[in-house]
Amino acid sequence: MAVKLRLTRMGAKKRPTYRIVATDSRRSRDGQYLELVGTYAPVGEGSVKINEEVALKWLNNGAIPTDTVKNLFSKAGIMKKYADAKSKKEN
Repeated sequence: MAVKLRLTRMGAKKRPTYRIVATDSRRSRDGQYLELVGTYAPVGEGSVKINEEVALKWLNNGAIPTDTVKNLFSKAGIMKKYADAKSKKEN
């Protein structure tokens, strides 16, 4: 099973909010997911809330983030922490 970290759409028409979820890549965009990682609301000030521990757990277990999720993680500093932990593990 290939796990991806991706967005699932929520919210009203023309007022989207997204959940950042860990899901099987074969599932539909808004289908069942394994675990909720965070939320993203692009309308307005663009708030992002990410549970860092859960995100790092899934990245360490081999989950592949989509481009948008990777950008959100980078802005939150999660990708840097993941890269640092990965480089320490190799040494």
